[in-house]
Amino acid sequence: MSLLENKDDIKELVEGLNFKQKVERSLALIKEAYKKHGDSLVVANSLGKDSVCVWDLARKVNPKIRGFIITTRFKPKETVRFMQEEVARYPELKVFKNDEKIPAKLYEFDPDKCCDVLKVLPTRWAIEKMKVECWVTGLRCTEGRTRTEFKEVEERDKGLVKLNPILIWKEREVWEYLALNQVKVNPLYAQGYRSLGCEPCTKITSEGDERAGRWIGTSKCGGECGIHTRPLKININGDGI
Repeated sequence: MSLLENKDDIKELVEGLNFKQKVERSLALIKEAYKKHGDSLVVANSLGKDSVCVWDLARKVNPKIRGFIITTRFKPKETVRFMQEEVARYPELKVFKNDEKIPAKLYEFDPDKCCDVLKVLPTRWAIEKMKVECWVTGLRCTEGRTRTEFKEVEERDKGLVKLNPILIWKEREVWEYLALNQVKVNPLYAQGYRSLGCEPCTKITSEGDERAGRWIGTSKCGGECGIHTRPLKININGDGI
């Protein structure tokens, strides 16, 4: 059976496979998806540790695979500098950003709206402009409470497949891969961050949950920006379907 159609138990894979087996499975998932979707397969690169891990895996499958980065006006200067370095190193990466005017400190009183405007909307633009059929993410089921029910292959929007090739990896396995393959990472990790986002909404925390430092003090605490939960495919009227 095709690995893209597997019904394997995710929790069993997390604990049952060793590091080498997980790397091989991730590469096989990307390879099979690329064979099926070709240039319509695109990697979403958030510039975090998981994304650069997936980007490196994808480039091992085919160095011509394209990717996109969603950035915002609130990204830390370290992330912006790292983004510029990555884009210069990999011209296959395209940057998308929404510069429309929003209320001051929208992230404080309506963080969901802020993420919708600055992250979800430009993700929709990227998927439409790059003619994406399959987008590849660095999402992992062990990251936090909101990511335990995802699958390796999903189709939340009709005609748009989402591939999560490192879904079953643990945090230490991501760092092991990055070290072994000498993959450059965002310098903010050296300061103690475990999950990266916009500067006002990301803090260093000692909590066990990797994403506990995201949106602290809001209804989104430890949650999602929306790109993994909101419709992304755009119809002719510009709405999600």
